[in-house]
Amino acid sequence: MLTIGLRLIIAFAALYGSIVGLMYWRQRDLIYRTNTERSAPVAAGLHEVLEMVLPTPDGEHLIAWWAKAAPGRPTILYFHGNAGHLSERAGRFEFFQKSGIGLLMLAYRGFSGSSGNPSESANVADAVLAYDYLRKSGVASGDIVLFGESLGTGVAVQVATQREARVLVLDSPYTSLVDAAAYHYPWLPVRTLVSDRYDSKSRMAGLHLPLLVLHGEADVVVPLAMGRELFDAANEPKRMATFPGAQHILHAKFGSLEIVRDFIDAHPRSRGSSLPERELRP
Repeated sequence: MLTIGLRLIIAFAALYGSIVGLMYWRQRDLIYRTNTERSAPVAAGLHEVLEMVLPTPDGEHLIAWWAKAAPGRPTILYFHGNAGHLSERAGRFEFFQKSGIGLLMLAYRGFSGSSGNPSESANVADAVLAYDYLRKSGVASGDIVLFGESLGTGVAVQVATQREARVLVLDSPYTSLVDAAAYHYPWLPVRTLVSDRYDSKSRMAGLHLPLLVLHGEADVVVPLAMGRELFDAANEPKRMATFPGAQHILHAKFGSLEIVRDFIDAHPRSRGSSLPERELRP
């Protein structure tokens, strides 16, 4: 006959196992907070921004908003975070347009009208597709700035391992998604369970391009210490700007976008490549 204590242990183990199983099978629903609503740039007050539809090799279609650069100015290829709509980044379009800097912002699968379901492999493949679209449209590799926001920092880092770029900007980056998950769910075996790992730290040593890291010091989503650890793993030249009182990706009012603009202008295309010369790809 089972004692009350043993029954409680069995019940707790069953409950814990159920929670672990549920979070394993629904993990992408937790990672990607999709929003399929599609709206035009003009609805966000962006009258000089084009909506693009990029077909993927596996039959999906991706929505991207593109503000073309002024002659002689670079273009930012922007990868957003795990939630929200392209329209919520309208302020970034407006800021960089004033400086003549172009911006192509890709919506992941399941976001802002893009079809399909997001995953690490799909997001990175689609990001490379967007990069190649810019190149085919006449934007030189030395004029492309890779910009990742939160979840998108893991995408931007992987694109930088495959394609040449002018600079890499990481806004509120994590070392890996597994580390971030372990930070938020220390009571779960996430290092075994998480499928989309976005391991940026392990890739930093292989990158050779100017790096700018932005991080709010009051960030409770991705702690500042994690951003610093990723920054420390990167090669020079690099700069990290932190903002006291700023929360997760909410530091534009502290002058972060001006820092991005000035960093881009301080590193012209002649500074080099994100890849060793022998690994450069067309």
